[in-house]
Amino acid sequence: MEFLARLGSGPIRITSGVIADVDGVAGAVVLATCNRFEVYCDVAPAADPDITRKRVLRVISACSSVSPYELDRALDCLTGTAMTEHLFSVGAGLDSAVVGEREIAGQLRRSLASAQDDGTASGALVRLFQAASRAAREVGSLTALAGAGRSMVSVALDLALSKLRRQDLSGLSVVVIGTGAYAGSTLALLAARACAAVSVFSWSGRAEAFASARGARGLTADDLPAAVRGADVVIGCSGRGPRLSSEDFWSFRQGAAAPLVVVDLALSRDFEPEVGELPGLDLITLEHVRLASPHEQTDVVRQAGELVRRAALRFEEDRQARLLDPAIVALRGHMQSVLAEEVTRVKNQHGCTATAEAVEFALRRVVRQLLHVPTSRGRELAAAGRQDEYTSALETLFGLDVTAVAEAQAGTNGASPEAATGPLGCPAREGQGIVATEDALPAAS
Repeated sequence: MEFLARLGSGPIRITSGVIADVDGVAGAVVLATCNRFEVYCDVAPAADPDITRKRVLRVISACSSVSPYELDRALDCLTGTAMTEHLFSVGAGLDSAVVGEREIAGQLRRSLASAQDDGTASGALVRLFQAASRAAREVGSLTALAGAGRSMVSVALDLALSKLRRQDLSGLSVVVIGTGAYAGSTLALLAARACAAVSVFSWSGRAEAFASARGARGLTADDLPAAVRGADVVIGCSGRGPRLSSEDFWSFRQGAAAPLVVVDLALSRDFEPEVGELPGLDLITLEHVRLASPHEQTDVVRQAGELVRRAALRFEEDRQARLLDPAIVALRGHMQSVLAEEVTRVKNQHGCTATAEAVEFALRRVVRQLLHVPTSRGRELAAAGRQDEYTSALETLFGLDVTAVAEAQAGTNGASPEAATGPLGCPAREGQGIVATEDALPAAS
């Protein structure tokens, strides 16, 4: 937790835009939450992954003031299927301090949306994160993992109730500091657990609009001391403003007889650690929440993990198959070229007769049948990581230039191999050449 806090409290905020500016990075998404910091990079095809990783570490070091040596020891590097399975596990809540919590799924979606707004989310990363969200929904619908509705906030509130020796939140007064997504989740949970007396304070001055939209009361800086004096629970979800000290709380609590529980859910901390030493005040931190998080039943976690592994494998097989798109486009383009020449020869010989039309129809059927097995076999080889063998065979047998097709594809997106070559039954499109298909996807890491 201390190390994560240092990463987030440096002179420059580490965003996807900062990472995407690194040489060799074709796209980036930063996933930073209360108990994790992860950077997903789409490495450019011509870049060396190891060199690119070192450059990314240097940028993170410059932003956070943490030394590259310390970062290299602290951060794990995952690529390929291991990376995919990790992100899918994260999205499903299997890698959370509170196993099965659902807040991370929303954080994952917001991280992708933020990168898309910044223009740093490459097509490969968009597909990766969208697939992770689908896997999370699948785990949520097919298992009982999230049935208890546990989250970091819910565990923290349970700890607070235990310290206050209360069974529920009804009748308690709660002050929430922060107006971000985490504060929004906290207010939603407080409302769901029948806590009506909720006030919100923000150092940015956005409390009034944020609170009124959620049925709470907004606080100004002048209101804060009195609100804390009358509160039973104070929850910090900001991490962006000044830290409240033990002196602040001692001043705020003058004349208060009831005990107070202070919950610090901000990674960069909203309260100084010494706050917990004041008499009549208990401090709950993220580390307390992590240690108090209940363990899930092994069979449920195992079932969810199996769903995640299958989803990651399907995604990787599809990604590998996409790498063969240029080769498939080249093969189909070659076959269409041969077909067009033969159709032209028949028409020149017979003219527009029933014989010419019958021959053309038969040739097109033959080409479709001839392409079926090589195309299917190619995708099987790609799924097994043997796409280079397939590409080499096509270049040797037919003299194709698959590299040229791949380079042509680099400037376009979205077309399928079928669209690229034109439907085999459409003579009108025969002479138009090959239109580039969807980009070949470099591995995200």
